[in-house]
Amino acid sequence: MRIFVAGASGAIGGQLVPQLVERGHEVVGTTRSAAKTGALRALGAEPVVVDALDRDAVAGVVAKAEPEVIVHQLTALSGPADVRHAKQTFAATNRLRTEGTDHFLAAGRAVGARRFVAQSNALWMERAGAPVVDEDGQLEPDPPADAVPLVAALRHLEEAVTGIDWADGIVIRYGGFYGPGTDLSAAADAVLTEQVRKRRFPIIGNGAGVWSMVHISDAASATVAAIERGRPGIYHVADDEPAPVREWLPYLAQALGAKPPRRVPAWLARGLAGDFAVDMMTRAPGISNERTKRDLAWAPVYPSWRAGFTTGLS
Repeated sequence: MRIFVAGASGAIGGQLVPQLVERGHEVVGTTRSAAKTGALRALGAEPVVVDALDRDAVAGVVAKAEPEVIVHQLTALSGPADVRHAKQTFAATNRLRTEGTDHFLAAGRAVGARRFVAQSNALWMERAGAPVVDEDGQLEPDPPADAVPLVAALRHLEEAVTGIDWADGIVIRYGGFYGPGTDLSAAADAVLTEQVRKRRFPIIGNGAGVWSMVHISDAASATVAAIERGRPGIYHVADDEPAPVREWLPYLAQALGAKPPRRVPAWLARGLAGDFAVDMMTRAPGISNERTKRDLAWAPVYPSWRAGFTTGLS
């Protein structure tokens, strides 16, 4: 198929493009920077420089590419995530998930694309339910004030993509990424890795928030499966072992050769980092990947973050 990957130069794009090319697909990949076009070519994609927030520019490049499938992997999350100022930190990504999604949907409809696959996030599933939820779970209806714009943007993306009637609209809720090209990797400039090593990523409160993790190459292979044989709707992509922060974070520190993470009371963390961080660390549920494994005939190479943190960071 001819596949248009928006955000091809990002962490997951760097894994997704070569996997698609290896399987015989023709890939057009976008970047915001002309300096990254050579890297995209090296991965096997035809590079396109475009601002996803420019509706006319998006329409033009998609019309020229004439893709059968559009894959929306756009974020603007490079650098450390300052959750103390969450509204500012995630503002650009929120626009990509709202305005950018609308631009690519309009462009896809205009060229007759038959499938649209978009990236969502599993960290803001509804807090009132089970500790691990499947695809029938909803996004949190009452997030902390500093997370409201982020959750609203995710909701807009999910409803817009799954609501289309001119193509197969597929949303993938990913767990937390780790591995090459992510903020949690063996690279010298990996932000999260450095925070854990310096004990600047503490366990907040009881650390009962359940996080689902996924190696970046597994996230990409699940995306390939959704592109090739997914049905309209939502898929959860993560490993087989959702775990509370108080369990996986000390293990990660040990795997990195770091001292155990500090513990910070929730009341203190709320004043230092805001409700956003406290909520994720103490209330988040994990996600089940059972439907994805069954319906897409997919399985992660790293079924547990335990092995992934030990052997999969580089």
